[in-house]
Amino acid sequence: MFDVARRAGVSHQTVSRVLNDLTGVAASTKLRVEQAIAELNYTPSPAARAMAKRRSGSIGLIQAGRPDYGPSSAALGFNEAARAAGFTVSQTSMRTLDADTLTQAVHRLALQRVEAIVLISGEREAVEVLRGIQAGLPLVAVASEDEPGTHRVSLDQYAGARLATEHLIGLGHREIRQVAGPSDSMDAAERRRGFADAIREHGLVLHDPIVGDWMPPSGHAAGELLRTDPEMTAVFVSNDQMSLGLLAAFRSAGLLVPEDVSVIGFDDIPEAAYFAPPLTTMRQDFDGLGRDIMATVLDVLRDEPTAPDRTARVPELVVRESTAPPRTAAP
Repeated sequence: MFDVARRAGVSHQTVSRVLNDLTGVAASTKLRVEQAIAELNYTPSPAARAMAKRRSGSIGLIQAGRPDYGPSSAALGFNEAARAAGFTVSQTSMRTLDADTLTQAVHRLALQRVEAIVLISGEREAVEVLRGIQAGLPLVAVASEDEPGTHRVSLDQYAGARLATEHLIGLGHREIRQVAGPSDSMDAAERRRGFADAIREHGLVLHDPIVGDWMPPSGHAAGELLRTDPEMTAVFVSNDQMSLGLLAAFRSAGLLVPEDVSVIGFDDIPEAAYFAPPLTTMRQDFDGLGRDIMATVLDVLRDEPTAPDRTARVPELVVRESTAPPRTAAP
């Protein structure tokens, strides 16, 4: 059945619906499946057909990477949306990405007869590994970069980074620095790209970013470097946790935020409003992302021919007290 599905370019659930003469399959799709069955000379066994009629009502969820606020919140939103749609979720997590562990997780979920597998991971390698696994199941991944072979859902990290940078430029800042996320992160790459494009379009000098690892200590280390930069008046930090470390480093160096330097973060974690000073940041709708994931799963299972694009949800600017015009704004 999986061979037929691959030949016809559909899910194996769609093949099952055609074999069992069920409704909900477009005529053109049914024709492709029937042609693939004829070309492969496929004859389903009666036992397999009986088993195929019993849906598991379960979706597999894999979380790969640190349990940061964003991925964890998206997973909660997905679980709530799945329950509302009448599905259970079989979930597995791994703190560090390992190709063998991820492959084993996929196969264990397949043995549980889940109807689709969802991957929530910001790491590019995780999506690449998932794409190479022949599980015979629909794969839905949270990926801010295009990944052929998977159904992609994401928040628009590029647009969010541009908005953050435009906020600083609109305040009058011309010497803006960036603390970027790790190089293996798709979200970090998109935020770096959005920042760079906004800087270039305004004719400003683009400096190499300082690369962190999403955690406060790396933000603190970046602050230790940036505090010696006499021209800098603003910093775009690619997540709120690194912003926390950066603010601590500036405070220790006697730099006032926002009087001496403005700081904008990304994510709007619950603690961001209570930083010292309260952090201007980009709010991400992680609950909405979770709902988008489940909506995409349902589209795939129904073999919807024109599923909507769910990669354009743009983060929202939340202005607090960490950004202000520079002491001497450029004319």
